[in-house]
Amino acid sequence: MLKNRIQFGALVATALLMLGCQSATKSTLYIPQKITGLKTPESAVQAKDGRIYVSEINEFGKDGDGQITVIDRHGKASVFAKGLDDPKGLAIIGKNLYVADKTRIIKITPDGKTSVFVAASAFQRPPLFLNDLEADPQGNLYVSDSGDVFGAGKGGAIYKINAKGQVTLLINDLQDARIKAPNGLLADDTGNILVVVDFASGVLYTLDTQTKKLTDIAEGFGGGDGVVHHSSGTMYVSDWKNGKVFSVSTKGDVAVVKSGYQSAADIAITKDEAYLLVPDMKAGELDFIPLK
Repeated sequence: MLKNRIQFGALVATALLMLGCQSATKSTLYIPQKITGLKTPESAVQAKDGRIYVSEINEFGKDGDGQITVIDRHGKASVFAKGLDDPKGLAIIGKNLYVADKTRIIKITPDGKTSVFVAASAFQRPPLFLNDLEADPQGNLYVSDSGDVFGAGKGGAIYKINAKGQVTLLINDLQDARIKAPNGLLADDTGNILVVVDFASGVLYTLDTQTKKLTDIAEGFGGGDGVVHHSSGTMYVSDWKNGKVFSVSTKGDVAVVKSGYQSAADIAITKDEAYLLVPDMKAGELDFIPLK
């Protein structure tokens, strides 16, 4: 699976040291139990207060039936925001939640009110399948467009969005053919390095956002979906197609952490780094993998 272990250590180990390696916060999470009955859950993220937000697509391609569910510290789930289209990636900046919703970016305030932060018209070319969403400490967002992910595999791109909602193209399939269906994103503390996993090829890359250099570092992740980072240096990558979650160490060792999901979507890590959050899209569940 691993390509060029030496290269991995040189490129990624350095980048991982910059990937938000602050000490883990005190646990704010109840002893978790699997959450069931969700409607096509795609992404999850935990806020500082311990609450977990989950994006629910419901029926693919049906506008208005998507929603965001919030799970409180006691494990109780309730609807936080309704009326979305196909909500996927989630990111929190300050007190606001941001959602990659089909062809636009939605901002949701703490009271659940939604507004369009970035419209489809703000992108250099019409987005097809906005997917993962990542934030850096400077308040920038990064979003992947997986393009025609279930068709010809064209139209993939990665964009940067500043605090004013201005969109900048970082890379697309016309610039580099390896950008097929970019999905999971992970930014370092400077925003100069993005780790990217591609859904179509199952390859894990680093992208230098300044030089646009794309470097492949590992492969074999099937339908690569989410990628997150632990302060120990370990990364975790989900494989939607094969229902698996992998760990990738700073030495480049790749191992299966858990398998048996119907479709392991966009994973997250809890604030105390005790659990991985795994939305199983087809099963309609949110699973918790203990890390300690």
